[in-house]
Amino acid sequence: MKNLIYIILGTFLGIVLYKSEAASWFRIYEMFQFDSFHMYGIIGSALALGIVLVQWIKKSKTKSFFGVPINIQDKEKSFTRYILGGTLFGLGWALAGACPGPMYILVGAGYWPVIIVLIGAILGAFFYGILKDKLPH
Repeated sequence: MKNLIYIILGTFLGIVLYKSEAASWFRIYEMFQFDSFHMYGIIGSALALGIVLVQWIKKSKTKSFFGVPINIQDKEKSFTRYILGGTLFGLGWALAGACPGPMYILVGAGYWPVIIVLIGAILGAFFYGILKDKLPH
């Protein structure tokens, strides 16, 4: 029953992202060309809300749906890992025209060629899992 909540929330998020054109290849292209504020506004709003919510969760000792306290560990600070990871993510995003969330939305909206991108992303995550111990973290 609890999984139904996640399915409903995920569907709602997908509809919102699709209707706001956050999953649109054209909007993503505009963002990378610095032609429009649309995507920067969406990403900036999500970032600001995320910062506020994470700080609230840390300070209020919020518990999960299962009653377990949520404990958010601090990230290890490393300039190289974030620059390299962010660059790879950005290049993939620019080449594919979609980041991981919108890939599923675009497939659900009937853009079947995105399945190729989705398979590539799944394979990339699989190979990362295999190579994770050999990579600098």
